[in-house]
Amino acid sequence: MYKVEGAGTQELSTFKTGDNINILGPAGVPFSIPVNTKKILLLARGVGIATLAALAQKSAQIGLEIYAVLSARKKDDLLATETMERFCKKIIYVTEEEKTSDVSNVRCTVQELFNKHNIDAAYTCGSKRLSKMLQKETNNHDIYSEVALEEYMACGIGVCYSCVCDVKKNGKIHTVKSCEDGPVFSLEEVILND
Repeated sequence: MYKVEGAGTQELSTFKTGDNINILGPAGVPFSIPVNTKKILLLARGVGIATLAALAQKSAQIGLEIYAVLSARKKDDLLATETMERFCKKIIYVTEEEKTSDVSNVRCTVQELFNKHNIDAAYTCGSKRLSKMLQKETNNHDIYSEVALEEYMACGIGVCYSCVCDVKKNGKIHTVKSCEDGPVFSLEEVILND
């Protein structure tokens, strides 16, 4: 999934199903699933749903039980729902349209899923507000968590430094590149600015 922004994505948009494309990738760091994980929570908003759909597929292939909270402005904006429904045991949809996607409502939903289903790990993408909330909740429940950051990556190979973000490790703040050091980071370590 991509947005037509410049010459590269404009050219990419001319390709049809079945065409061959010469690309470099995948680059960066993928999601990781700790050993002995049995149940995971996916929290995504907007295009972040498509990012977590691949994780849902992989998780289902290795036998994990998957719970998801998917958020969008409108019901019609919810992406990859058929894919997610194939792999998830339970999906809760929240939207602005239905007035169910505010952070406090999603927090209650996440807390309920954590408490009722003994979630082992949580993953998020697509909303800094929801990611910050999940960061706090996974910390409170001592649950392993990761975030896939959505940063503009001009070069995608670590040269231009357009996709930097901050992480906190061992009490020190480090600036890292999303394309090379991420885009997946420990949710506990990433500094999520508004």
